Amino acid sequence: MRPREFCFTERDFEQVRTLIHELAGISLSENKRELVYSRLTRRLRATGAKSFEDYLRNHLKEGTSEWEGFINALTTNLTSFFRESHHFELLAQQLRRLVARGSPIRLWCSACSTGEEPYSMAMTVLETLGPNPPVLIQATDIDTQVLALAEEGTYAAENLTLSEARLHRFFHKGVGKHSGSVRIRPEVRRLVTFFQLNLLDTHWPLHFPLDAIFCRNVMIYFDKDTQYKVLGAMARHLDPEGLLYAGHSEIFYHARDFFHLRGKTVYQLSPRTASGVVNQVEQR
Repeated sequence: MRPREFCFTERDFEQVRTLIHELAGISLSENKRELVYSRLTRRLRATGAKSFEDYLRNHLKEGTSEWEGFINALTTNLTSFFRESHHFELLAQQLRRLVARGSPIRLWCSACSTGEEPYSMAMTVLETLGPNPPVLIQATDIDTQVLALAEEGTYAAENLTLSEARLHRFFHKGVGKHSGSVRIRPEVRRLVTFFQLNLLDTHWPLHFPLDAIFCRNVMIYFDKDTQYKVLGAMARHLDPEGLLYAGHSEIFYHARDFFHLRGKTVYQLSPRTASGVVNQVEQR
């Protein structure tokens, strides 16, 4: 076996597990040891750390900028346009109902990664409601690197599995040195506001109440206690008739006091929680 570039002890791994859970709520299992080594080795090289012990002790001190690099290295960003298409069909139905009430529609993509999900939401909005819709899409992520890519809105054309009609309507095709890439059109981009947000923060700088929250394939990285805490906060930000869109493998039975299943991986507020949210809205 090829020797490791850096010594990586059980103590180092346990310290990493503790730190990322405290900072981002991510629960790393024992079988993630090699993934952690691979991803953090890049940070050791970037910071000039001599070992994992040196990196954890001297480069992750309070007030240093490396905390951001540490979190970015250990977060997973797997996404695509219109993933789990039934969610966008339901979102379109929801938008048709909401637009009739006359007030702004607020949507939140809580882990936007490189932007495919919020832009899919924006395309659904435009296809359903036409130009200049009364919709605000707030797109957040803890990872600053993927947020920068999302704001840029440029993608390799070969990686997209969109119809020709959508590609033509919602993207500019790159030419010259940008050949082979596409970029989100301004009318799609202007519907989305990107900013950093950690789901473990006690304050979320969102415009709410929210009509829909997309939080898909995020909770799988949290333990049950962290899931419960985050779901409780989401319940407080959601409109009484709003919907929470979850990932295909996420089940929230342990948070039945906040949410109950409405359809395929879609949740709505439990009656008791919805009643409490109504009271909060009326008191504002």
